[in-house]
Amino acid sequence: MSDDEYDLPFGAGTLTVSLPDCEVDVAVPAGGEPVDPRAAAEAALDDPHGPPIDEIVDAGDDVCLVVTDVTRATPDEALVAAMVERLPVERDRITIVLGLGLHRPMTDDEIEAGLGEFADLARNHDPDATVEVGTVDGVSIRVNPSVADADTVLATGMVEPHQYAGFSGGAKTVVIGAGAEPVIRHTHGPDLLAEPGVRLGRIDDNPFREFIDRAGDLAGPDFCVNVTHGPAGILGAAAGDPRAVVRDLAETAREALSVTVTGEYDAVLGGVAAPKDANLYQTSRAATYVLLGANNPVRAGGRVVLPARLPEGAGEGRGEKRFYDRLSSGASADAVFEEMREGYEPGAQRAFVLARALRDHEVWITNSEHPEVVEDCLMHAADSPEEAIEPGSRVLVVPDALSTLLV
Repeated sequence: MSDDEYDLPFGAGTLTVSLPDCEVDVAVPAGGEPVDPRAAAEAALDDPHGPPIDEIVDAGDDVCLVVTDVTRATPDEALVAAMVERLPVERDRITIVLGLGLHRPMTDDEIEAGLGEFADLARNHDPDATVEVGTVDGVSIRVNPSVADADTVLATGMVEPHQYAGFSGGAKTVVIGAGAEPVIRHTHGPDLLAEPGVRLGRIDDNPFREFIDRAGDLAGPDFCVNVTHGPAGILGAAAGDPRAVVRDLAETAREALSVTVTGEYDAVLGGVAAPKDANLYQTSRAATYVLLGANNPVRAGGRVVLPARLPEGAGEGRGEKRFYDRLSSGASADAVFEEMREGYEPGAQRAFVLARALRDHEVWITNSEHPEVVEDCLMHAADSPEEAIEPGSRVLVVPDALSTLLV
């Protein structure tokens, strides 16, 4: 590879981009040494935040374990195995709920790939079939019946940068993943998302994160095992109290993922690793992470360029379809943003946040299987990044745009 070529994740492999006529900087976080997920989970369970798991779960308990869905690259099988071997209950007392939120159900093959020997215990969450377990600030906290009926609720999770929660993981796997529209409508609505503390990489004084944690006090989890990751893979695990787990791993993630950037760029070329490249809903996160993060490096009128396959088009879940409907029916980003400030359906928040970014910047999606969907959604499609980036541009290459904090 020559000095003016750059490798980005693309599908199961990489895409090499050549920018010989551009001034290029590359934002590569420090990362860290990858660890074996199962070994890291075992070590975390040996030294949890709070009581150990075998003191949380009693022998006669019915246990519900909520795991992440196919949109998260969480090593769920390893985390579940580490927990299950320490539980003082028989296997037939364990139910696994796939935390879909408003995403599409997982297929049998995806469940098998994600959970292996535990796939037979798993069921897709249905956000229309939920049970209320209480209220927070007048908002009904509703969860999957298996969660509501369980004596003990456990969870896996991925603590990674999140546009609203600061970092994902902790109680979010249960409250959102196994939750219902009232919570998603409140947490992802325009009023809460407009709060200044709701931002990428921020946990303290973040109203979104605070609400999720309080809802988790009602719904669970009682105990969780989460991991965080960097460019090289899983960097660490933590177990126990959900708040403490998120705080622990967020610190690890910040150290591994932060890159200081100075000046302004004409374009940011960002990589979107699988599984986030499956659809436009997920891929568009990379654009808003760059443009609405702590330090937006793109000049006014500049662009973010993202190669992504998009085999699912805009996405197949309820939220993804609402995202597409809002953007594809809008006359402009300004029009969509102003209309959605008055309110929108749960799941459509990605359209609201993306429209906010599109008011001042362009987003180009290249190399996709569905360029017509990209164009429908007020963005630009191109066959390659070289086509989307003008010669002579000052370019910042961010090989892993969803796992890099630009500060």
